[in-house]
Amino acid sequence: MAEASGSHGNRPMIIVPRKDIPQDILSDSVLAHVAAAYSSVGKQLERKTRCSATRGFILSTLRGGVALNQNQIATLLGFDRTVVHRSIKTMVQEGLVSERRAKSGRAIHVKLTPKGHRYRKRLIHARVAADDRLRKELTPGERATLLQLLKRVAEVEL
Repeated sequence: MAEASGSHGNRPMIIVPRKDIPQDILSDSVLAHVAAAYSSVGKQLERKTRCSATRGFILSTLRGGVALNQNQIATLLGFDRTVVHRSIKTMVQEGLVSERRAKSGRAIHVKLTPKGHRYRKRLIHARVAADDRLRKELTPGERATLLQLLKRVAEVEL
């Protein structure tokens, strides 16, 4: 594991076992480090909230009382329709979303239930708390530099 960017305190940044990632990739690849950081943060939030990223993204599409069908959700998120369908079926069983047949056509609209709104609010609170924790770990200058660099990485045409 790379010394400076391979860990944060006593917690490893890369959650894949070291032996599974070739050292030359870790030492030479900016993208591997960006992906590892994103994955690590995502997994930590999943453990803390007990909510998968897929589920969280689906819930976010339904914010503000919007009702969408599964195809619309899959298209908005760039997810496979089967993944969205399975996640929604589970969330219906848990009472987080409701399904209602559209007035026209075969589409079934999905909408957050009151329980789903509360659940989503809890997820947002956990994300904000995690962001605050990270903000406390970085100086204002480090944060500004990190955001600048991430923006540049995102803008690079590969």
